[in-house]
Amino acid sequence: MAKVVITLVKSPIGYEKSQRATVVALGFKKGKRVVEKEATPQINGMINKISHLLKVEYK
Repeated sequence: MAKVVITLVKSPIGYEKSQRATVVALGFKKGKRVVEKEATPQINGMINKISHLLKVEYK
């Protein structure tokens, strides 16, 4: 599987509760962090849901 490097570039404060929960589910604990995950359909779905908050790089 390919790797995905995900950077949280915008705070989820002020967005829907489900979007904030998705940020936590991706592994972000604090703002402006970087997380590396496997590119699974589940992860890609989460990325699509909150793409306006993220910067995504596929390796």
